[in-house]
Amino acid sequence: MTIVKTNMDRRSFLKASALAGGGLMLSFSWLAGCKPTPEQALTMPKEWFELNSYIKIGENGAVTLFSPNPEFGSNVKTSMPMILADELDTDWKNVFVEQADFYPERYDRQFTGGSQGIRQGWTPLRTAGATARMMLVNAAAQTWKVPAGEITTEAGTIHHKSSNKKAGYGEMASLAATLPVPEEVKLKEIKDFKIIGNSKKNVDGLNIVTGKPLFAIDHKVDGMLYSAIVHPPAFGMKLKSFDASSVKSMPGIKDVFSINVFTEEYERNFFDVATFPEIVAIVGNSTWEVLQAKKALKVEWENAPQSSFAMTDFGGNKSTGSIPAGLENSADHKAKMAEYSAKPGNILRRDGDPEAQFKKAAKVIERTYSAPFLAHNTMEPMNCFADVKGGKAVVYGPTQAPELIMSTLAQALGIPKENIQINLARMGGGFGRRAYSHHLVEAALISQKINAPVKMVYTREDDMTSGVYRPTYTATYRAALDENKNLLAFHVKAGGIPETPIAPNRFPAGAIDNYLAEGWQIESNITIGAFRAPRSNFIASAEQSFLDELAEEMGKDPIAFRLELLKRAETNPVGETNDYDAKRYAGVLELVRDKSNWNTPPAGIHRGVSAYFCHNSYVAEVLDLEMKDNQPTVQKVYAAVDCGIVINPDAAANMGEGAIVDGIGNAFFGELTFTNGVPDKTNFDKYRMIRQKEAPRSIEVHFVKNDVDPTGLGEPLFPPVFAALANSLYKATGKRLYDQPFQPQLIEMGNLKM
Repeated sequence: MTIVKTNMDRRSFLKASALAGGGLMLSFSWLAGCKPTPEQALTMPKEWFELNSYIKIGENGAVTLFSPNPEFGSNVKTSMPMILADELDTDWKNVFVEQADFYPERYDRQFTGGSQGIRQGWTPLRTAGATARMMLVNAAAQTWKVPAGEITTEAGTIHHKSSNKKAGYGEMASLAATLPVPEEVKLKEIKDFKIIGNSKKNVDGLNIVTGKPLFAIDHKVDGMLYSAIVHPPAFGMKLKSFDASSVKSMPGIKDVFSINVFTEEYERNFFDVATFPEIVAIVGNSTWEVLQAKKALKVEWENAPQSSFAMTDFGGNKSTGSIPAGLENSADHKAKMAEYSAKPGNILRRDGDPEAQFKKAAKVIERTYSAPFLAHNTMEPMNCFADVKGGKAVVYGPTQAPELIMSTLAQALGIPKENIQINLARMGGGFGRRAYSHHLVEAALISQKINAPVKMVYTREDDMTSGVYRPTYTATYRAALDENKNLLAFHVKAGGIPETPIAPNRFPAGAIDNYLAEGWQIESNITIGAFRAPRSNFIASAEQSFLDELAEEMGKDPIAFRLELLKRAETNPVGETNDYDAKRYAGVLELVRDKSNWNTPPAGIHRGVSAYFCHNSYVAEVLDLEMKDNQPTVQKVYAAVDCGIVINPDAAANMGEGAIVDGIGNAFFGELTFTNGVPDKTNFDKYRMIRQKEAPRSIEVHFVKNDVDPTGLGEPLFPPVFAALANSLYKATGKRLYDQPFQPQLIEMGNLKM
């Protein structure tokens, strides 16, 4: 049994305090003195008692569990409370779940992103639940005058078997809230979990399907005004002037003015990305009125000069960011990336003497892969409600990372952090886009200027044309073979605008004696940012496509070839900095091989396989594709996942299914290009998304059962599906596809009519 300290850091978030009725012995409460029905017992209690930042218990036994991280569909609002409830040893049916607002003094890492929420919250959440349970046990021991070690709990009830005494949690909640926090507590053995590992329905599910106002875009208050923003039409341009008088007389318009997200002296953090820091805001009585004024507003734009800004990263390291001048074109991007690909890059890892092996090789296989910019296209556009006046601010909006925008808000508004409250809305999609929360600052500055509450909403065109995008990438892979087709050396050189996608210490590094990884990057004024499984979403596709082609050249089965490399990495690894567990990596390949009956596909099915490690998790996927009337149809996808302990199996499978569908859609259709800095696609009439009929007919997600602490899940199933699709398309068409999206090439081949 694991013993943990309750004082986890300087914040000491486990502080007991009674909200009401402190010290009252609730063994004499109405719950103990009458026989209410189960439905009556679960009505809202008269008194709530707070046992720690995460847990409140009412005198009737009802339990409120707070979910600290913002929710955008990854189900943390259900899964995090499940962890708490299991260690608390309460009955899930008695649990209420609430979204905690941003409160850094009480909660650690209120950030949903990087597939790290459950992984980093696992021990703190368990500790909070176990501590509350121990405080309830100590309250019962004090009340009954028995040793705490003789007391047990089950489903929200406290038992002392030898005296036949028992009490509900609610009867001891008031006293427990006044007791000292124990210095250490015992966590459950994994075998004793009752809630973790058993599927629970999304706690917001009913509210979502019945249209309850969970999203900031639904929020309204009396006297609220509405705002729209006007940003430059092209990357590389900035505001020159605007004529407010051209729209101020229009119906419902209150004001027109410009705002700037960043003050000159502010040092940005990594997530302080605003494509166009200076924008024009239009404020009025209704959305319709401000949108009409937006169309009519006379604005002049000019080319922006090269600029730079100070930046401080997560580790406190200072640097200078640079934004080049100019209006960029996709055609120029391709030419420039080809130029950089032909030159030596920055060496990121070298094992052995790969150059010498390439010189003596009997055959060299070389292939180049590319992928375009991608727009996030979250279902809910950027929006935010803000009320700033009297030196205080309340901001309510969809953000993945409230802690990362707080300093920007304080600096921009000139208001101390302690006077700013960020309330967390459920997000209509994130995928990395809402980690960049400049829309919160924009709304707050608008509210401050007009001294009234305001709701600012982007149009879909605003959202799609003002970033933040997945970068465009290219990667060249080379393999050296001897006369017997044995692998001598492996070389990858990859880069992009404006970053390289390479993780140099990932597979197949560590499995090949002679290995070289090089990277390069090209500056751009087109704003990029995290996009579901950043960098991995491209490099996995290129790497796993190349491994398939290499296996074919060597005359080996694609799965067997990968397992052969992983066996080498497990038993005799090359280097000491490999960041993956080769045995677990092989485990998902073996599982997907078995679940898909890899060697005996159904008649007419063309199969592709892919596997990748990212966000601390391992995923392998097999994609079954069928050609119907010369059209590719994805019939089935099998996924094997090792993400440690699975908290909520149904929700985990659903998240995996969503990632797979999303990846297939982006692989077939996703693309954003630019002409003189202007995005060529501004809405879904041109930016092609996957349609329901194009989704796989069936998806199976299988989880490796182990006792490893939970790791990432929202992102790891996304990267492998690109190559699984590409490899199956090769089997179906006889042609390798090297450039995403695949749709234009398939149309040219006559294999797609979409």
